[in-house]
Amino acid sequence: MARDSVLYVCQSCGTVHGKWSGQCSSCGQWNTLSEESKSAPPGAIKPSASAAARGRGIQFETLQSDTPEPPRITTGVAEFDRVCGGGVVPGSAILLSGDPGVGKSTLLLEVAAKAALRGARVAYISGEEAVEQIRARAKRMGLADAPVNLAAATALRDILGTLKRDKFDIVIIDSVQTLWSDVHDSGPGSITQVRACASELVRLAKNDGPAIVLVGHVTKDGQVAGPRVVEHLVDAVMTFEGERGYPFRILRAGKNRFGATDEIGVFEMGDSGLREVANPSALFLGEGKERAPGAAVFAGIEGSRPVLVEMQALVSKSAYGTPRRAVIGWETGRLAMVLAVLEARCGFGFGDQDVYLNVAGGLRINEPAADLAAAAALISSATGVSLPQGCVVFGEIGLSGEVRSVGRAEARLREAQKLGFDQVLGPTLQAKTKGVKVTSVTRLNDVVERISQNRY
Repeated sequence: MARDSVLYVCQSCGTVHGKWSGQCSSCGQWNTLSEESKSAPPGAIKPSASAAARGRGIQFETLQSDTPEPPRITTGVAEFDRVCGGGVVPGSAILLSGDPGVGKSTLLLEVAAKAALRGARVAYISGEEAVEQIRARAKRMGLADAPVNLAAATALRDILGTLKRDKFDIVIIDSVQTLWSDVHDSGPGSITQVRACASELVRLAKNDGPAIVLVGHVTKDGQVAGPRVVEHLVDAVMTFEGERGYPFRILRAGKNRFGATDEIGVFEMGDSGLREVANPSALFLGEGKERAPGAAVFAGIEGSRPVLVEMQALVSKSAYGTPRRAVIGWETGRLAMVLAVLEARCGFGFGDQDVYLNVAGGLRINEPAADLAAAAALISSATGVSLPQGCVVFGEIGLSGEVRSVGRAEARLREAQKLGFDQVLGPTLQAKTKGVKVTSVTRLNDVVERISQNRY
């Protein structure tokens, strides 16, 4: 009998190789090829030539339907429900990822417990912790009395059989990398196992109706570990972020078929678990009464909520031939663009200056409206002139030095007024808010002149 041949599958990109090599020819990663049996290849099943003739016809339907949309399941964790789009959709599949130790299991245990207390049938299946460890965490969080069904299992066949027998509203799997299917010979966490287990669980959600929440590990680059096809299978991909040294955690949706993808949920990690933050603006702003040179308050928009955050800049003489550019919480490319515009259009020279930019509180900003706030912080640091204590800044900067308008200006103004700010430095606004003075600027030169002369 001939010896069964094997395949070598890259654990980074999923490319199949006929023989082992040190480097994957597709993604270029080293030492990522793993041996797997050829009897269960990770690729798609190849049908025979006459499969189309034997196939059954499919039934087409119209876009109109009289079937009412199923009500969402509100878990009782408002920030989690906000990111989901108003609650968990029955029959949906959610993939939650995050760095080790950021609090993924803590968040999902709180979601499971509070949803169960509201009457939902919830199953929490862990492949990484024993049941006693989960009970100890629930006791520390004050949720030991919640009627959550706990289990520690990794065999996919047993999990599927149980979930088909016992009906649940929400099923949490922590984590998908620990599951294994006896159909495949590769070990848990491999490309084949992750893809097969995720596919079976998503199929269960679509057919039997429970909402499935999968926890996924991340790589050193911050990407979800395993094949990218898992992200395409699920309905929502969420990331739980948190900077080391900060107690704040941000839940962000990168993909959501049932809600907005730019919504965030804010939590604070404490001794007894996570605490929801209803007013993130007060959390991310500095507590000092006097605003130091190099600090500017940015009025931003995260999803449907306005958020005020302090942007801090430091410009100092470089002690080396190559000046440093360090950014935390903002894009390095946008900082380079703002520095180039300040130098080319406003006469500021940063060629021999070290530049540091930080978004206070650990929040990451992706909005172009933060351009003007970053520029104002840089100008304030370079000139040594502080911005007024009650002033917020927002606006987009063009390469020619013009200050461009941004969306949802009225919501930004209302949030600023609510927190005691009475001045706005930004583009020309159509929206007006009583009690807030708007200083309109059309060019970046105007911003430099007003800050350096302390004229608002």
